[in-house]
Amino acid sequence: MKASEMKKAQAIKFDGKLYTIVDFEHVKLGKGGAVYQTKVKSIADGSIQNIRVRSEEILEEVELQRKSYEYLYSSASEHVLMDLQTFDQITLNDAVFGDAVKYLKPNMQVIIASCDEKPVLITLPNTVDLTVVDTPPEIKGATAQSQTKPATLDTGLVVQVPAFVRQGELIRVDTRTGLYVTRVKE
Repeated sequence: MKASEMKKAQAIKFDGKLYTIVDFEHVKLGKGGAVYQTKVKSIADGSIQNIRVRSEEILEEVELQRKSYEYLYSSASEHVLMDLQTFDQITLNDAVFGDAVKYLKPNMQVIIASCDEKPVLITLPNTVDLTVVDTPPEIKGATAQSQTKPATLDTGLVVQVPAFVRQGELIRVDTRTGLYVTRVKE
């Protein structure tokens, strides 16, 4: 595939090594052609690197095996999941999950992409509903357009929320951006 066709979370082979694409940005250089400044994660050791790829360069795409799992619970830095087809349980560490740990709730379904039987990428639902456990008191007369305040959620995640959100409320958070979406009516 051409570099201009790459997508986030895609697996590629570059310089003989396997990577997943974390993020990329199209950059137009002053003298020469455009390039993609690409942040990639090594499948072998989990290290993050920045590479530059010319727009017309051909990248070798690697096919990942994807399976649905249900998140059960965490113990220290290990997380137990159950295969939804075979009901086998697997344990993964924080390194595989990365920031996704902050969104995990029991019984949540996730998709795990594997390369050669090694989990390399976790895909969460686009949004997750979490409870506000700590936030400054609501400000009288505040509207959705006014200032925001920090809120600590039941998973330990801290997000900026509108001033009218109160402690104990259930809110929806976008797992892709980490931003507040809306309050959830129970």
